[in-house]
Amino acid sequence: MTRTQLMTFAGLIIGLSVISTGCKKNKDIAKPKGEVEIVEFCNGDEYESDKKHFRTSATGESQDREIAKKKARSNAETRLAKTVSATVKAVTDNYVSSTEFNNREEATETFNELARTVVDQELRGAIAICEKLTQRENGIYVSYIALELSGEKVASKYNEKISEDERIMAEYNYEKFKETFQEEMDKLRN
Repeated sequence: MTRTQLMTFAGLIIGLSVISTGCKKNKDIAKPKGEVEIVEFCNGDEYESDKKHFRTSATGESQDREIAKKKARSNAETRLAKTVSATVKAVTDNYVSSTEFNNREEATETFNELARTVVDQELRGAIAICEKLTQRENGIYVSYIALELSGEKVASKYNEKISEDERIMAEYNYEKFKETFQEEMDKLRN
């Protein structure tokens, strides 16, 4: 081996040992005293809304396991309803303001009423994409749940309801509505 090769090889060995030592030190960082890491089930990026689905997570606690599950589901449905309602309201506001409705105020009110009906009906179709049940040492059950609702189904059901109103249908453009709806769904992940 030449002297240059030997020096390069030695430098490489020293560099690798510094890197591996540095990595080990990061792993050995101790948690502050008195703190415990909390694991939240059914939570994280994969349980957040995106451009195709409304999603939410929630928990419920009780001494009775079924009540804990019901509380978690109820909390998740409430959160999901708020997200869907806010999105549909934004779609309605944007859609009505970008079209040629003769009576904008009446159209907006009709769209909002239909939105409430659709949200209430569609929440029953929300599916659980994650469910976990734990029990603490004191006997309390903790239920974790994540729900998902298809944005496509909400838009389709909304369109179906709008189709039943002759006043709105005279000026309604489903493609424009769908485009406005998709723009709002795209904003959910951001």
